[in-house]
Amino acid sequence: MPSTFDYNPQAKYEVRSFDVPYQEALGRPWEATIYQPSGDGPFPAILFVHGGAWNAGTRTGQAIFNTGLAASGLVIVSIDFRLAPDHPYPAQVEDTSYAVRWLKAHASEFNASPDSVGGLGSSSGGHTLMLAAMRPHDPRYTVLSSPDVEGHDGTFAYTIAGWPVLDSFARYQYAQSDGYDRLVKNTEDYFLNEDAMREGSPQGILDRDEEADMPPFLIIQGTADLNIPMSIPRTFAHSYRIAGGDAELEEFPDMPHNFVTEAGEATDRALELAKAFVARQLATTAAAV
Repeated sequence: MPSTFDYNPQAKYEVRSFDVPYQEALGRPWEATIYQPSGDGPFPAILFVHGGAWNAGTRTGQAIFNTGLAASGLVIVSIDFRLAPDHPYPAQVEDTSYAVRWLKAHASEFNASPDSVGGLGSSSGGHTLMLAAMRPHDPRYTVLSSPDVEGHDGTFAYTIAGWPVLDSFARYQYAQSDGYDRLVKNTEDYFLNEDAMREGSPQGILDRDEEADMPPFLIIQGTADLNIPMSIPRTFAHSYRIAGGDAELEEFPDMPHNFVTEAGEATDRALELAKAFVARQLATTAAAV
């Protein structure tokens, strides 16, 4: 039986997808879509956190990319979670922290391994993912629990984010200055005030020299993204490295926000980069064992 670390990014598997509830909140189940390779396994697992400016989006919005990753031999678990304005910060980070612990507890049910679980996020989901990854033991974020997740932590072995909001306050200022009223309102609806935008900022964690987990990080960013000024990912990648972390920034010339939702050459390149990054992280883990 293959180990978690036998991942071959060039492998090809058929993929099936199905939905399961991963938590109960507000009197209803919250679901995850599982993208599962058809093979012996167990396969490495990745938790996906969708974007939508903290106010919208669903777990199925990046199906092309998630299916492409799963087809190489990765189990992708894509979650829905509470949204603003009804559920302000840090609700989405709470749900993500719970979901990674739930994934580790239930991995065998999806032919996945609980070892070396990675994270994948897009846009505001990249922001949420990095807060959960950098503060995996923060009691504000780990408030959700259940008997089945006890004994599992919220750490990530590595993270990947597409066009992420890595500095929530700087992006708010950018949206104000460039007249992106929808982004301004969405940010205010989630964070409620500027102090929370600063405190709940991955870049702010680095700027304040806070103690933080720093898993290896791949950033995928289009240079024609009107939602994310290039200064944000470039500054974050530099700050992450200065703080001792491993950050790779891959820029995609002339690509807009959320470009991997469409099939094409750029999406194929992004997939190959992500798969190669995962393979390197798992190989490094295997060498250390």
